[in-house]
Amino acid sequence: MKRDELVEASRLAIKQGSKSFSAASRLFDRTTRERVWMLYAWCRRCDDLTDAQDMGGELGDQSDIAARVEHLRQLTANALAGEETGDIAFDAFGQVAREVGLTMEDADAVIAGFQLDAEDWRPRTEADLMRYCWHVAGAVGVMMAQVMGVKREDDDTLDRACDLGLAFQLANIARDVVEDDAAARCYLPAEWLVEEDIEPGQHTKPHHRRELADMAARLVRRMEVHAASSRIGAARLPFRCRWAILSAARIYTAIGREVLAKGPAAWDARVYTSKTQKIGHAMAAFVEALVNRPPKLDDEPRWRRSDLAENAASA
Repeated sequence: MKRDELVEASRLAIKQGSKSFSAASRLFDRTTRERVWMLYAWCRRCDDLTDAQDMGGELGDQSDIAARVEHLRQLTANALAGEETGDIAFDAFGQVAREVGLTMEDADAVIAGFQLDAEDWRPRTEADLMRYCWHVAGAVGVMMAQVMGVKREDDDTLDRACDLGLAFQLANIARDVVEDDAAARCYLPAEWLVEEDIEPGQHTKPHHRRELADMAARLVRRMEVHAASSRIGAARLPFRCRWAILSAARIYTAIGREVLAKGPAAWDARVYTSKTQKIGHAMAAFVEALVNRPPKLDDEPRWRRSDLAENAASA
């Protein structure tokens, strides 16, 4: 397919798959926006193929999940080799990879997260949790930064991009813990469940909502640290990229904060940001991007990209 056809298919994918990120992506300059769309389309398609779902909907048959992960890995390799894959999202990934220099190693860091789901993996420790977050979100943040022009050798800025991905994923886990449980998945560390004296498989039951809220608060506190760190990297980006990234950061952290504010009632209905709230976050991000005064951190994140990648390699 021609590039403009890949871009349009990718635009539709992000519009349907993530209203929050779709809204933020409109703030990029045209070339960056198109590349972000194509990278997102690949991420969304990999997730859907793994879970046998459509745009993040209800999970499908999980019986052959390992084979599906291997299939998406092969499609990705074919796309990077310049072959037409017969799947628009993978062809789009091949296109953006050629434009900005993404590699199979970059893609494998993300695919490894889908592999963990295929193995019905559960985190035992906080380190395990953060390793999963690295694969499914931190590594995506690193690729997104390269799409925005960050050089591969700029380790500190890529670390900050990873931090934003980690913050997003921590907010998502806090919000979606009940939905994940319904799909027989749990991303809360087993050690946390033991500390809360929760029986196996019972963490989402009504009589444990107070304990669940306590664990969600732990996730949100870690989200805040990584989100603050990411702002240091955002300050180094061109204005339009900075504005878009700060908008996305505000939208996603607002979700985590809402979960925290609701406490045990956080899962009575799905937490989301309205269109009006997204506009408000974008306006606030515009001012922040214009002033461009990165925060002075009270606390650096405990988990850094290099540590998470090393832990993943040794797992």
